[in-house]
Amino acid sequence: MHTEDDLLNEINFGTDGWRGIIGANFTTHNLNKVAAAACKELFFRYFHDVKTKKILIGYDRRFMAHEFAESIIPIINGCGFEPVITSSYVTTPSCSLFAREFDFLGALIITASHNPFNWLGLKIKSFRGCSVDESFTKAVMQRIKLGNLDQPSFITCKTVDVKTFHLEKIQSMFDLDYILRRLDQMRLRIFIDCMHGSAANSIDKLFNNKAGRTITGIRENNDPYFGGNPPEPLNKYLDRLNFILKDKASDGSKTLGIIFDGDGDRIAVIDEKGRYCSSQVLLPYLILNLGKKDLKLDPVLKTVSGSDLIMKISQDQNRQVLELPVGFKHIAKKMINQPIFIGGEESGGIGFGEFLPERDALYTSMILLREIAEQSKYLCDSLDEIQREYGPSFYDRIDVELKNIEERDLIESYLLKNLPKKICGHTISEIIKIDGIKFRFDYSFWLLFRFSGTEPLLRIYCEAPSEEKLNNTLEWSKEFINKAY
Repeated sequence: MHTEDDLLNEINFGTDGWRGIIGANFTTHNLNKVAAAACKELFFRYFHDVKTKKILIGYDRRFMAHEFAESIIPIINGCGFEPVITSSYVTTPSCSLFAREFDFLGALIITASHNPFNWLGLKIKSFRGCSVDESFTKAVMQRIKLGNLDQPSFITCKTVDVKTFHLEKIQSMFDLDYILRRLDQMRLRIFIDCMHGSAANSIDKLFNNKAGRTITGIRENNDPYFGGNPPEPLNKYLDRLNFILKDKASDGSKTLGIIFDGDGDRIAVIDEKGRYCSSQVLLPYLILNLGKKDLKLDPVLKTVSGSDLIMKISQDQNRQVLELPVGFKHIAKKMINQPIFIGGEESGGIGFGEFLPERDALYTSMILLREIAEQSKYLCDSLDEIQREYGPSFYDRIDVELKNIEERDLIESYLLKNLPKKICGHTISEIIKIDGIKFRFDYSFWLLFRFSGTEPLLRIYCEAPSEEKLNNTLEWSKEFINKAY
């Protein structure tokens, strides 16, 4: 039998919400407790701002996500709130936008983002259209520990078309016909890989079925196994997209791939040269090009795992750069308290102060395509120019799977007790502990050890001025960690 302490240990909030394995710790029993506690904390903190008890419920395309979403309707109603559920699967930023624009108290989204197929989770969004901060989730966990749960009250729940509202909002902000026309003139074909996630079938609707051959969505069918890989926009999961890009690049046409993760808030790109582009190179591109048109000089936000190119380009524009812990909730907190130009993280989350204090892969993709269209310059050529002016910079990340919390504690203790002074002959100029342990050697040369907040993983990040230094540093890091056992 579970004690309350056991249950609390099974419900742990990470960098963006609570996630668990379906049927193990992600169960209706646990979900009911989290949903009730989240609603009560939303009420406690924000009711005086919005004067409503409306709670939006969204869900992604995962196995049982819709059923889990419906299961918390009577729980939310029983707690005295007004649940409203989306009429179909939706992206997480769709819910954030809708909650803000229609003055909901907050939103609860049943999603496990980019995690493997057997995971599910819950993301909590406030009325401001962004993730709640760490103090909020700690308070939720305290409420769960108290064990107070009202009796469920069954009702016929209202539904809303959140997806259509999101797409129409983006349509109103871009000249999509112009973008299509210019991309077609460039003989550029774009393939949007939705990874079977909740951004599927958005492209045709966004372009009113006029995208034709210029922009095509792939992997849009519903597959609860996500093709056998997690719906995470990493190159190792993009074999089909890479094949299509090479196959369709003929007769003078060039191809570009854009990838969305499982709940549509993260983005990555395969450029016209077939190179995988994470937000480590997309953010510098966006800052450089959008910054030329923005004269307000609002600050840029980056996480501790972000590329130094972000810092260098921002400084050239006389913009302040703030470095934060990993997790977009830290960026969102800044965005709602002060004007921010752009904020982003290494894992593909990019947000724009002018739009929403939330990452949104679909909106970011339209910004990217608009910039390519306006300049009539292939992305690969622009990225090469950035490398020549601000680089060289090479980046990679490796994930080390952990068996249990004891293994994590062992590695963390070893790291703290054995901090090196040199790595591969390079003197460490600074040790940064904003989030994890980051060793800085020089500009565009650093190594970061950080434990994932949502999965049993040790993430090792590195940026270096050459591929040789990158590979040698990462190889050293793996050998160093092996000594902990």
